[in-house]
Amino acid sequence: MRSRKSLSTADLRQASLEWDIPCLVAGVDEAGRGPLAGPVVAAAVILDERNPIAGLNDSKKLTARRRDQLFDEIRAKALCCSVAEASVEEIDSLNILQATLLAMRRAVDGLRLKPGKVLVDGNRLPVLDVVAEAIVQGDALVPSISAASILAKVTRDRWCEEVDAAFPQYGFAAHKGYGTAEHLAALQAHGACIHHRRSFAPVRNVL
Repeated sequence: MRSRKSLSTADLRQASLEWDIPCLVAGVDEAGRGPLAGPVVAAAVILDERNPIAGLNDSKKLTARRRDQLFDEIRAKALCCSVAEASVEEIDSLNILQATLLAMRRAVDGLRLKPGKVLVDGNRLPVLDVVAEAIVQGDALVPSISAASILAKVTRDRWCEEVDAAFPQYGFAAHKGYGTAEHLAALQAHGACIHHRRSFAPVRNVL
């Protein structure tokens, strides 16, 4: 009976590399689909399993202070992360869903390391050149998506605070662009500014 050819040390090392290294998984989420103003922001994060981050959760379930703390920790500990956006003009020309998917694709494309798989919060996927899976409520279930939700939310909230300084009459720092009673009253009193989404009915109605 013929014996099987034994593997060389180099072959064994190569086999070990192929089987032992898991593919990189990126979590993706967005912030800013619902507001009446500003860009929609998306983030993609590849976490480092050897450097875990405690307390990751859906960004909406965290206090602003805790989000800020985690924002810095994610950027320091993640293998890589990327934040991207789609502009108000793109939202108005494409629609908010397509603009959101565009921002997500830009975030994934901006990663320094190429993931082998992408996990996206929700039930819709952007067009990507890697395997992707949509996970409903993923921002509460998958740590990398939670991290992405925090980066996106903090980035957009900081944008609102900056815009508030230039357009204090709208109260962006407080309502973050959402259609609150205060925001709707400001729209009626002052009209729309350059950052408002013309395709959204409450803004369109005051133009």
